[in-house]
Amino acid sequence: MGKRVTMQQIADAAGVSKFAVSRALTGKSGVSEHTREMIVRTAGQLGYFKMEPKRYSAEPPHTKKLGTKAAGDKREGTILVLFPNIRSQNRSSLYWGPVFEGISERLNEIGMDIMTLTEPSSDHMFSVLNPEAIRGVITVGTISTSVLLEIYRLRIPLVMVDHEDTAIHADAVFTDNVKCMKALVLMLGARGYRKLQFVGQLPDAVSFRERWLGYRMGLEELGLQEHQHPGLLVQEYAKMQQVVKDMKFEDIPEVFVCANDHTASIIIEALQGRALQLPERCTVTGFDNTRTEDPILATAHIYKEHLGARAVDQLLWRIEHPQAPCERKLIHAELIMREEYHSLRE
Repeated sequence: MGKRVTMQQIADAAGVSKFAVSRALTGKSGVSEHTREMIVRTAGQLGYFKMEPKRYSAEPPHTKKLGTKAAGDKREGTILVLFPNIRSQNRSSLYWGPVFEGISERLNEIGMDIMTLTEPSSDHMFSVLNPEAIRGVITVGTISTSVLLEIYRLRIPLVMVDHEDTAIHADAVFTDNVKCMKALVLMLGARGYRKLQFVGQLPDAVSFRERWLGYRMGLEELGLQEHQHPGLLVQEYAKMQQVVKDMKFEDIPEVFVCANDHTASIIIEALQGRALQLPERCTVTGFDNTRTEDPILATAHIYKEHLGARAVDQLLWRIEHPQAPCERKLIHAELIMREEYHSLRE
């Protein structure tokens, strides 16, 4: 193994002082949130966290007595489920709600307690929680690097659902976004569609970036040129809609391939505002299968409850195998083609 990455090396790479690196990596005040995030990411990219000693300690076998559960038994204790402080990513969401149900049902099956928490604004999440009482953490959606780092420092087993961070080495459970989006594009190509545009908030989530990659791979396999409008890859839905409203009629594609069903509904609203015939003139695809009432040509059904259940399984495995390398689980999604919308174009 190579030499351990030093704080001075991180400081040099990040262009800050060694003092700032020390404060950032120990969770202390004295650096801005922006600087902290930048330092943490630089440290992760240099391999600082990967080269730390193993994070967890397994209970020795002799601690378990016959007929009783040892303090370290994987079926005892509390699992913390952490949600981001983002309105669209909570338990009432059509996407995240079922994921949480899968987590809670699996924990109930095995008899473990569950605690839910919305990501606090303070870096010191465990100032109000006792980390000794937490057997493991499952994060649901996009959690800030600083909070993930605090969990990491406390050596608490961690599994992330639908998120990863270059600064943190932890297990993650994802839908197989790349493969499924590529398959969706190939399915569109097999039905004769040739003029496509991708729509999605690319900086917003790892899954969206993966779906963008799968989309481009599908175009490449079909031999189609990519003529992407950059205004359809922005954060604000209002700007996406404005791009669609301002498009010249001849520039409107046959299909808007959207990163999820919610984005598809936004684009459908903009197209209907132009009095365009859907799906005869233009159609829209989604992902996640959460908007069955909208005229979405195709989508991908994500087994959301299964994502949650498999996150629990992975966390229990991690508790029992603390020194194994981190794993990234991919769950298959099922393509759904709504033939009634496709037939209207023929």
